Amino acid sequence: MKLNEIASVTGKGGLFKVLKPAKAGLILEALDESKAKIMATASHKVSILDEISIYTHSKEGTTPLEEVLKKINKEYGNDLGLDANAEGNELRSFLKSVLPDYDEEKVYISDIKKLVKWYGILQQFAPEVFEEAKEKPKEKNKDEKKD
Repeated sequence: MKLNEIASVTGKGGLFKVLKPAKAGLILEALDESKAKIMATASHKVSILDEISIYTHSKEGTTPLEEVLKKINKEYGNDLGLDANAEGNELRSFLKSVLPDYDEEKVYISDIKKLVKWYGILQQFAPEVFEEAKEKPKEKNKDEKKD
């Protein structure tokens, strides 16, 4: 599974796997044990995870969520040392350790809590999103001579 197959729906907790488009919207499946299916219609605000970025003070102004998640995974693995209910200072320190130039005025505590929750869900139900894309070995040209 890739981040472009996973969505967040405003007002619904957790993350959802995008199953397929429908006439009235998207059919989504909860990324948890329940595997509950919902229909996200035009009245829902659906965000696909690979389209989400975190505000930074960098030249680009943002860092893609995928990059942030991979940094967290590289530095912390399965144990973040905190949960989404941690104090605001702890959450800010955590994000600062992973993304030192994040914009503290534009990134709210609620955003960091969401990041921590999403990370936990992805670790448990879609760990493949943290794997680096493996390069396929190049095939040798048929015309190349062997020495």
